[in-house]
Amino acid sequence: MKKFLLFLIFFGLTLIVKSQNASVEKSTYGIQTGSFGVWIHNETKLSNKIALRSELGLDSGILAGSYYDRVGFLMTPVVTLEPRWYYNLNQRASKSKNIAGNSGNFLSLKTSYNPDWFTVFDNTNLKVIDQISIIPTWGMRRQIGKHFMYETGIGIGYRHIFSKNSGYTDNKSEAAVNLHLRIGYRF
Repeated sequence: MKKFLLFLIFFGLTLIVKSQNASVEKSTYGIQTGSFGVWIHNETKLSNKIALRSELGLDSGILAGSYYDRVGFLMTPVVTLEPRWYYNLNQRASKSKNIAGNSGNFLSLKTSYNPDWFTVFDNTNLKVIDQISIIPTWGMRRQIGKHFMYETGIGIGYRHIFSKNSGYTDNKSEAAVNLHLRIGYRF
C-alpha cells in the first residue's frame, strides 16, 4: 500500500509539473543586425504569451522615387513598439524544445516611426520625410547557444508619409512590407 501511495504522489507531482504553462521571459534585452540596419531592443512580459517589444535603431535603405531626384544609401533612426503574441511556447516546451529568450513563433503588430532627426552615410544633407507604419507580422525567433539568436518575419501593412511637413502639397499613404532576417546577441 505504501508503494502504491508513493507511486500516486510521484505520478501526481509529475502531472502538476507537466501541466505548467510555458511563458515569455519577464524582460530580455539584445542587439540585432540584418541587411537593413542595426537595432537595440527590450521585450517586457505583459502576460504568459504576450510581450511588448520596444526598439531603437537605424533602418537603412536605398533612396529613389518621386521624393528624391537621385539614388543613394542612408541609415535613419527608427522607434518601434511591437506587441508580440508567442503562440507556440507550450507546444515547444512539451516537445522539450528551447523557449529561452522567447524562442518561438509569433504574431505581432509592428508600429514604427521614422523621424527626420538625422541621417548616417549621407553627405548631401538629405532630409528624410517623417513616416509611420503599422504592419501585422508573422515571425519566428530561435536562440543559438546561450546568447545568440536569429529572427525572421514577414508582413504587409500600411505606411503614412507626412510629406506636407516637408513642403509637398499632400501626405502620402501606401502599402508597406516588413521582411526581415536578423541575427543578434541577447544580454
